[in-house]
Amino acid sequence: MTRLCILAALATSAAMALPGPATAQTFAITNAHILTPGPVGEIKNGTILVRDGKIVAAGRSVAVPAGTNTVDAKGQIVTPGLFAVNTALGLVEVNSVDGTIDGRTRNSRISAAFDVQYGLNPASVLIPAARLGGVTRAVVMPDYDDGNKEREAPFAGMGAVISLGHESAMLYRPGIGMVLELGEDGAARLGGSRAAQFVQLRQIFASLKVQWLPDNDLGLSEADHNALLPVVTGKMPLVVIVHRAADIRQVLALAKEYPLKLILSGAEEAWQVAPEIAAMKVPVLLNPTSNIPSSFEQIGASLRNATMLKAAGVEIAISGNDAGHRVRDMRYNAGIAVSRGLPMAAAIEAITLAPARIFGLADKVGSIEPGKQADMVIWDGDPLEALTEPVAIYIDGKDQPMQSRGTLLSDRYKNPG
Repeated sequence: MTRLCILAALATSAAMALPGPATAQTFAITNAHILTPGPVGEIKNGTILVRDGKIVAAGRSVAVPAGTNTVDAKGQIVTPGLFAVNTALGLVEVNSVDGTIDGRTRNSRISAAFDVQYGLNPASVLIPAARLGGVTRAVVMPDYDDGNKEREAPFAGMGAVISLGHESAMLYRPGIGMVLELGEDGAARLGGSRAAQFVQLRQIFASLKVQWLPDNDLGLSEADHNALLPVVTGKMPLVVIVHRAADIRQVLALAKEYPLKLILSGAEEAWQVAPEIAAMKVPVLLNPTSNIPSSFEQIGASLRNATMLKAAGVEIAISGNDAGHRVRDMRYNAGIAVSRGLPMAAAIEAITLAPARIFGLADKVGSIEPGKQADMVIWDGDPLEALTEPVAIYIDGKDQPMQSRGTLLSDRYKNPG
């Protein structure tokens, strides 16, 4: 019965093809309440001029060439497209169906070398759902496969940045970071304790200074060795999933021994060591709603984590509530952070320009300003309010379909005739 249901769902999904978007063109959004980080800032009656997928001008006094198509925003808020972090978009469909999960490996010879770019599915039904939440770019992260308890897997592999544009190239930037989990779960995969894990990590990093040998003591494959070389030289970020303050201090110490370009993820107790994180200019990817400990390593979780980190000078990016089906919740989470003291402008930045900056793409996306990709969203209200919805979504200057499999099913069964 389960298999029949899955096949029926797949058939329904295939039958519901979404309409194609308009091609990139020259157009202007007028009467816009522009709300963006960066030099343009907030302008209550502005104009945005777009040509060939890029923003040409944005501000109060923008000359619109004669004959240019215009979109009247009617005073509604226009923000940059949201930039999601910590997602599995394109790698998962149904969490309970293993065959739809492509973000992890069981290969005992692949840990660091695992690369999500080869498993991306542009036709995933979760892409339109996230896009309808205003998400236009996303960081896709690998995960660990814990089915084989005998396998030591220090790293989950390499992530990528994707575009959520309909019928456009999905892969935007591969190899944007190497994922490593520390703490309770990480220690269970490598050495059995935190102490053992940190010792073995130092051994792994030290081994990268010499040529790889087939009989190396660590059992490190040549593929993993080569994948880690840009990490240990600081050319590729190391995204460390970590929770308690003591573990954060340990990974900061590790980064002082090696030129690691750290990004912390999770970091529920990061507020306790905020000055140390800020001093090393290490950014943090977090969910500001995490306040009820799910383990001993999150006892210090606080709803004011984002506020305190930002006040200390730490760059933060706010995530959604899971990696696939609730990515769009990122803007609700940003709103919750505002209710706990994070300034509104900082919250908008934490879901747009800050993640672009953290992953080295701030010169291309993340804000509304000349020269950047025209990723924009027109909202029917405050973008951090739960009842607000997008009116129009643009990716690379292309108007996106305002439909998903969910909306099509809703329309179908509201009007069964």
